[in-house]
Amino acid sequence: MYSISDIIYTHHSIMQIVITGASKGIGLAIAEKFLDEKTGHTVILCARNEDVLKTKSLELQARFPRTTVHAFGVDMSNKNEIENFAKAIQSIGLTDILVNNAGQFVPGSCSDEPEGQLETMIAANLYSAYHLTRALLPDMLQQGSGHIFNMCSIASLHAYSNGGSYSISKYALDGFTKNLREELKPKGIKVTGVYPGATLTGSWDGVDIAPERIMEANDIATMVYAAAHLSPQAVVEDIVLRPQLGDL
Repeated sequence: MYSISDIIYTHHSIMQIVITGASKGIGLAIAEKFLDEKTGHTVILCARNEDVLKTKSLELQARFPRTTVHAFGVDMSNKNEIENFAKAIQSIGLTDILVNNAGQFVPGSCSDEPEGQLETMIAANLYSAYHLTRALLPDMLQQGSGHIFNMCSIASLHAYSNGGSYSISKYALDGFTKNLREELKPKGIKVTGVYPGATLTGSWDGVDIAPERIMEANDIATMVYAAAHLSPQAVVEDIVLRPQLGDL
């Protein structure tokens, strides 16, 4: 019987890892997973709530002193802020792994959701990944390597009631992911789409749900970490995770 740690590629080089939406939930869990490797990685985090993120980053730096943690307050739905964030990243070094995790969930129906909700969801869930990826790609292309993870959703794969513009934006992110993968295959850059089902994050605050009915953020982080440590000639194209009892 083999565990995830047994199949992870044995080469552990020092990397620069960028994770958006990293102050809590899945983004924070992914950061912790890479930092726990204790190989001196540089991890660059961003989130809208700068105060919360900086508190978390100081905690992470204290827990993992061999690594370097940078934290930036960024509204990833704002293109100007994304461009400034990209410049800060490039001033630190070349990015090896980019995790486009920032996003927003607002439920609704296409027929009666508030005016402007589609634009809000597209900016938060698609443009955020699109603009940051485009800004950092030249360095990846120059070095001929890199790995991009886009945090899609089960909502990217099938429609569901009350999904509305959120689901539309996640379908669009899935399309971006697939097109990007085809473009970058011959360039040595991997692209992985991550499609989590119901996961215990802030999106579920206030919802009365049994713990055994929903996944943990660390479940997604474990799979992202494993996919990032395969041999150079292998790529996990899609990671689809659901609660063991199925979708809610």
